[in-house]
Amino acid sequence: MGQPVPIPDPPGSTGRTPLRDRLTVPVLAFGGILMAVMQTVVVPLLPSLPRLTGSSAGAVSWMVTATLLSGAVLTPVLGRAGDMYGKRRVLTGALSLMTAGSVMCALSSDIRVLITARALQGAAAAVVPLSISILRDELPPERRGGAVALMSSTVGIGAALGLPLAALIVQYANWHVMFWATSALGALGVAGIWWAVRESPVREPGRFDVLGTLGLAAGLVCLLLGVSQGGQWGWASPRILALFLATVVVFGLWWWQQLRTELPLVDLRLVSRPRVGLSHVAALLTGFAFYANSLVTAQLVQAPKATGYGLGLSIVETGLCLLPGGVTMLLLSPVSARISAARGPRVTLAVGAAIIALGYVVRIADSHDLWTIILGATVVATGTTFAYSALPTLILRAVPAGQTASANGVNVLMRTIGQAVSSAVVAAVLVHHTSLIGGHPLPTLHGYLMAFALAGVVALIACATALTIPGDAGPEQKPGTDGRTRGARDEALEGA
Repeated sequence: MGQPVPIPDPPGSTGRTPLRDRLTVPVLAFGGILMAVMQTVVVPLLPSLPRLTGSSAGAVSWMVTATLLSGAVLTPVLGRAGDMYGKRRVLTGALSLMTAGSVMCALSSDIRVLITARALQGAAAAVVPLSISILRDELPPERRGGAVALMSSTVGIGAALGLPLAALIVQYANWHVMFWATSALGALGVAGIWWAVRESPVREPGRFDVLGTLGLAAGLVCLLLGVSQGGQWGWASPRILALFLATVVVFGLWWWQQLRTELPLVDLRLVSRPRVGLSHVAALLTGFAFYANSLVTAQLVQAPKATGYGLGLSIVETGLCLLPGGVTMLLLSPVSARISAARGPRVTLAVGAAIIALGYVVRIADSHDLWTIILGATVVATGTTFAYSALPTLILRAVPAGQTASANGVNVLMRTIGQAVSSAVVAAVLVHHTSLIGGHPLPTLHGYLMAFALAGVVALIACATALTIPGDAGPEQKPGTDGRTRGARDEALEGA
């Protein structure tokens, strides 16, 4: 990889006011929350979309699958593009694609257009890693930890806010209104980033790895398509087996190509370092453990009372049950940053994973009363705050300044894969533990408890993985090597 070089500010970025600098973190955090909201808003619509669009339930499910696939493919690709061509530029483009997709959803009821639009919205998955990289380049070390922790927590905050808000709009207004609202918010986010965020000066010039991008895209599509459709098509069906076989072959060839390319899309030699590679493994495991909480809680509280355990809540009430977890993530992100500053991010990650496991212990102990369900879900959200806040800090301390966006993009990709696997595994567990209630097969309480136990075990494995990550080397390297403050930024530009 080439050495990162300072790039002068683009025209129009000079003459900044203190207000614009103070708004950099809130504007980037707004973009992260908006991305999570956009991924969540379609959930309340899924049961009604076959009727609204005149399509099958299988076709409607692609509105979720398309976003998952495009987000997984584009996150590392846009991260690498940000390192090469400018992080603010690529970030603005990602949010613009997300907003364009929302406008398309607002204007059409054609399922083909809706699936295409949701695929465009998947580009927003790169918002968090790009924003974290900008924060590293722009903020002094004393402000960086808290800002990165907040940015990483926006995933949970936005998800907790998006579900009840979307459910309220869908319940009391035409469903297209929801997408008009998100279009307006998206336009506001794009304008805010253009106005308040200046372009990062740290670039890693070179030629974009097109072949590596195509190989990664093919491998991820085969993997995630197999994982997401396995329950519907049958895990032993020829199509699923062929997809998994293709995944192994494509990724094997892609790995070989990346090691032999001078400027690869993903620096596998960097990934092979224990501090980076183990952080990615911990991200996958944490993503699995976190996502099971949202999946199972939503189904559990909406189950009919006739099951003996369900509460029969509406989708709006279900969203409100998850809301305390989102508020907790917002309030505790500064705490996680202070723990990382005092004890190191690997300790914060281990503590977070242990708290997630504790949350599932609460869920197993009592999943009948609403207050204990909310308590357990909030404890899991608390652990997720610590874990998700620590992961980007681990990456920032372990990779060169010119590769922060691409490295964090890979880390977010691992979380996404963990969430996809969690969804498939939880669905498989619940399908195998059902009983007939009113003539309809519904998951049993034992099935839910097994899902909780499995997620708790995965969280403990994530905790053990975090403890094996080599210890922090201390404060981040001096500006210009592995970190860059705003003062060093100006000095570098003066000497350039």
